[in-house]
Amino acid sequence: MNAREALASQAGSVSLGGEVSVHRLGFGAMRLTGEGIWGPPKSRPEAISVLRRAAELGVNFIDTADSYGPHVNEELIAEALFPYPKDLVIATKGGWNRPGPNQWTHDATPAHLRKAIEGSLKRLRLERIDLYQLHHPDPIVSLDDSVGTLAQLKSEGKIRLVGLSNVTQEHIERARRIVPIVSVQNRYSFADREWDYVVDYCERNGIAFIPWFPLGAGRVAGQILDQIARAHQATQHQVAIAWLLKRSPIMLPIPGTSSVKHLEENVAAASLQLSDEEFQKLSRVPQLAATR
Repeated sequence: MNAREALASQAGSVSLGGEVSVHRLGFGAMRLTGEGIWGPPKSRPEAISVLRRAAELGVNFIDTADSYGPHVNEELIAEALFPYPKDLVIATKGGWNRPGPNQWTHDATPAHLRKAIEGSLKRLRLERIDLYQLHHPDPIVSLDDSVGTLAQLKSEGKIRLVGLSNVTQEHIERARRIVPIVSVQNRYSFADREWDYVVDYCERNGIAFIPWFPLGAGRVAGQILDQIARAHQATQHQVAIAWLLKRSPIMLPIPGTSSVKHLEENVAAASLQLSDEEFQKLSRVPQLAATR
């Protein structure tokens, strides 16, 4: 596969709430930070190059969060891409605090979410965030209060669309009674399908499903994945992305990387078509144990 000839548009498009359409292969920017998702990247110029190359390849959906860095990730996106292409959707998230590297603590209180959104607007140099996602339900804060705050900020014009992350179907149904939910972001891959039923629910209800950690399960597939990759003259990661794209029309993979080369390889997966037999073989691999 020639990565330099591939464009994200070859994956097709998915609608976010019927208001905006994006190419069905996005970019997860989390890895453009330091070790432990903390501090600046090892190479700021390379991180900037990755973001700009993503835009050149037709990626028009970039996922980030205020907790990545913290704050560093959003600042990098603005530095690399502002003023933004007209069709670019930047999705960010809030609801975590970051005490240190690899440390995450819940805070989805209304006060924290309001402060987080104001910070994201400033760092991203935006007047309105196209897609704002609750990063994780807070076990000691009512989901209704957290989502209700996002609904209020939507009515104030600071958020265009609302999404959820790391949620069950029950969470989604509760949230939808408060505000339209246009996307759900959970951990998911061909070998990590704990949230299959949520993908099916999203498909029935026209909600985009954004799988995080979409490439992390390759190690459990072994020979099957290698055989399929060889047959397509592709990488194992490309096959993993192609499986996601075939799984459902509402799937919006966001493979992340800090390398321009790997970015180009990932985007090339937009043109990789698996046969039904290949899809089923990958769907039958042992499931990866769920860990963060």
